[in-house]
Amino acid sequence: QVQLVESGGGLVQAGGSLRLSCAASGRTFSNYAMGWFRQAPEKERDFVAGISRSGDNTGYAESVQGRFTISRDNAKNTVYLQMNSLKPDDTAVYSCAARFSSSWYSKDPRSYEYWGQGTQVTVSS
Repeated sequence: QVQLVESGGGLVQAGGSLRLSCAASGRTFSNYAMGWFRQAPEKERDFVAGISRSGDNTGYAESVQGRFTISRDNAKNTVYLQMNSLKPDDTAVYSCAARFSSSWYSKDPRSYEYWGQGTQVTVSS
């Protein structure tokens, strides 16, 4: 069992930055690939970014490529999402997820076994 707790969300103006954190506890963090997903009201949950167990491989949704950066610190059991040049369309609840079944991240939310409760990000125009 893995517990995930996100933090760092909030209200920011367009063009601003936020850094989300996801702290994990319960099992060896480095055994999990990690992903960030987001869900806006009345929309499906979308993949944002993913990172492999080692941190050597990352991937991004096209909509955030070049603006967002995912990273992890296995010594601190934490994965981060640095979000720059934020846009109103980035407004959503952001959740981190852990995947034990593979060393690789996945863009499919069904591939993840554990989820955090989410943190709200609101970008004003």
